[in-house]
Amino acid sequence: MKKIFVAGKLLPKTEKQLQDLGAVFYQGPEPITEEALIEGVKDAHALICPLSTPVTEQVIRRASRLEIVANVGAGFDNINVAEAKARGIAVTNTPDVSTEATAELTLGLILSLMRRIPEGDQLLRETPEQFTGWAPTFFLGRELYGKTLGIIGLGRIGLAVAKRASAFGMRILYSGHQPKPAAETVSATFVTQEELIKASDVITIHAAYSPELKHLFDRTTLAQMKQSAFLINAARGPVVKEADLVEALTAGTISGAALDVFEFEPELSAKLRELQNVVLTPHIGNATVETREKMGEIAVSNIEAVLRGEAPLHSVY
Repeated sequence: MKKIFVAGKLLPKTEKQLQDLGAVFYQGPEPITEEALIEGVKDAHALICPLSTPVTEQVIRRASRLEIVANVGAGFDNINVAEAKARGIAVTNTPDVSTEATAELTLGLILSLMRRIPEGDQLLRETPEQFTGWAPTFFLGRELYGKTLGIIGLGRIGLAVAKRASAFGMRILYSGHQPKPAAETVSATFVTQEELIKASDVITIHAAYSPELKHLFDRTTLAQMKQSAFLINAARGPVVKEADLVEALTAGTISGAALDVFEFEPELSAKLRELQNVVLTPHIGNATVETREKMGEIAVSNIEAVLRGEAPLHSVY
C-alpha cells in the first residue's frame, strides 16, 4: 500500500476518509516543523497538508517517492510548485468551494465595520455604564445602502460579494485586467483601479494573489481613498502594507479597515489591535464546516486519482 502522510489536523469526516486509506497522521500538538515534515514524507507517496504548512524545496527534495502534494486550500503559495513540477510531483488545491463562505464573511466584515458591531459588543461588556439608553447621536455608524462598493478582482468570490452587496442597495464598481460579462448580472461597472480607489466608499480585495499585488495598498494608495472610506481584505495579507495602514487609520486618512488576513501572518501589528476603527478576524474566510468538508473531499479525491496512476482533478500547473 502506498503511504499517505497527513501533515496537520483536518475535519473528522476527512480524517475518517484518510484512515480508511491507511494514512499516517502527524500527531504533534503544534504546527508541524520542517524537520518533522521531512521525516514524515521521506517514504511517502502522497502528502496532504493544510494551507498553513510550508512545503519547501528541502522537503520536496527529501521525498524521493512523492507523487502528489494535495493542499487543503484554494491557495498554494505555501508550496514550492516549481521544485515539485521539476520532479514530476503533482500539486493540487481545492478551488471553487470557498466562494460562498468567503463572500459571506466579507459582507459580515463590512457590516461589522460600518455599523460598529464588535465595538458595540465590547462597550456593553467592558464599560456598560456608557450606555444610558437610546440617544440621537450615540454610537453612530454608516449605512451600506446607497454606498459605492469597489471590488478589486471580480472572480467567483468578487461576484458573489457583489450579488450580496447589491441586495443591500450598494452601487458596484470593479477593476481587473478586463471587463467581465458576468458583471452585468449585478449591474457592476468596470473602471480603472485608480478610479475605483478614488470613488469607492468601501473597497474589498478579491484578486488572485501575485507578486505584482504586494503592497498594492500602501501610503500612496491609501491617501487616494476617500477619508470616509473603508478597506476590507479577506484575500491575502501582503496586498496591504500593514505599517502604512496603521498610519492611515491613526491619522484618519481613511475611516476604518477590516482584515481577515495579515502581511506577516500569523503575526500582526500590536498597533492594529489597539485601534477601534479596525475589525480583525483570524483568517476564517472559508472556515465553515460545509466548506472545509468539501475541501477535504477534493484533496482526498486528488490523492486517490494520482495514486491510481490518473491525472489529478485540480492540478495547479
